[in-house]
Amino acid sequence: MADPLHNEFPPESIEAKDLRHVLHPTTNLADHQLRGPSVHERAEGVYLWDNRGKQYLEGMAGLWCTALGYGEPELARVAEAQMRQLAYSQLFGGKTNEPSVLLAEKLKAMMPFDAGRVFFGLSGSDANDTQVKLMWYYHNLIGKPEKKKIVSRLGAYHGVTVASGSLTGLPPFHKHFDLPIPNVLHTANPHYYRQAREGETEDDFTTRLANELEALIRAEGPETVAAFIAEPVLGAGGVIVPPDGYYRKIQAVLGKYGVHFIDDEVICGFGRTGNPFGAQTMGIAPTTMSVAKALSSAYLPISAVLVPEWMYEAFVAASSEVGNFAHGFTYSGHPVCSAVALRALELMEEREVFAHAARVGETFQARLAALAEHPLVGNARGKGLIGAVELVADKDEKRSFDTALQVGNHCMDRALEHGLIVRSLGDILALCPPLVITDTQVDELFTKLERALDETLAYVQREG
Repeated sequence: MADPLHNEFPPESIEAKDLRHVLHPTTNLADHQLRGPSVHERAEGVYLWDNRGKQYLEGMAGLWCTALGYGEPELARVAEAQMRQLAYSQLFGGKTNEPSVLLAEKLKAMMPFDAGRVFFGLSGSDANDTQVKLMWYYHNLIGKPEKKKIVSRLGAYHGVTVASGSLTGLPPFHKHFDLPIPNVLHTANPHYYRQAREGETEDDFTTRLANELEALIRAEGPETVAAFIAEPVLGAGGVIVPPDGYYRKIQAVLGKYGVHFIDDEVICGFGRTGNPFGAQTMGIAPTTMSVAKALSSAYLPISAVLVPEWMYEAFVAASSEVGNFAHGFTYSGHPVCSAVALRALELMEEREVFAHAARVGETFQARLAALAEHPLVGNARGKGLIGAVELVADKDEKRSFDTALQVGNHCMDRALEHGLIVRSLGDILALCPPLVITDTQVDELFTKLERALDETLAYVQREG
């Protein structure tokens, strides 16, 4: 592919080498070839610097993940010590290692439901892929091979592997990838601002969505539906906070038809929403849970799936017939990743990070709510230390901008100019700073975002 800007970077620069060698995930590749990469060079606390020395406040915790911020020496110390003692060990064939066992014990003790066993992976995607396989495996073992369908939601994000990418309810993750696979269904997005009908109250809206879910289950046949999967607060789909009462009504439907609840806490877990887990914030009673991202504060890749003991007992009972539980990864329970994750959770406790995040989250939500008065902002929403502003062309009519204007991207770029990293999800700007952010830094974040919004307003006014 011809690259008109290759000559703008010295041939041996990191930027030029990136353009020659790297296939970037979740990136507009044509735009990337024109603009080139932004090179992150170092980071400390809630700040990050590029290779030109410019400082940024990290308003997205990387990808919703660096809960403890950057440059934590204690995590570096633990990683080095574990690498020197036992750099790798597998869990296949009954082998084990101390860090993975202690991490599993720690996770079970933290859970807001009766978790029995912990399965380790490397990412949120493989965790949710595992969730699908375990639901299928379990129902085969208990003599219900027809009970296989998983219900997700439009606008949800659960990963990009074949199964988890199918659960994801965002069109770009399906188009041209031949997804979703069979046995994955999608029900309505609980986005009251966008999806409510005229005159529909939040209570009416949540009742309708519960009724639609019940109609879907009945149409498919309750005997064929195994589970419903949900993020407590939808993340990459636009930071959608379901209205009060939504999950209570949804769970009443699930209970009526014997459908399990898979709680995807990859973004919401470990203090993000003002409680240790999003399930506690949103009133969810999970059957199983997926965690990743903040589990190690993203210092090393690790994920976990937690299942109830009764599910594990079915796996054990079947082993005399089927032999191995034939699922797992080379790096499941990796000792270095596990040691770092265990120490990250200990630091959260020792430093009372959850309580800090809940308190600072009040400042964050107050500043976020105030942005609703800005002429560009149709809706400001969030929980704890996660939030978003949705940019609109007409606040009264909730009319969106022409996508060709790329208003959200323009605002994201203006924020970068002011030294703030946010994420554009179309014309929605997402915010998810490290949990260790201070009140002063929250004010810095929103002051910079307000400047970006004002400059974006001037841009759209120029464009008519």
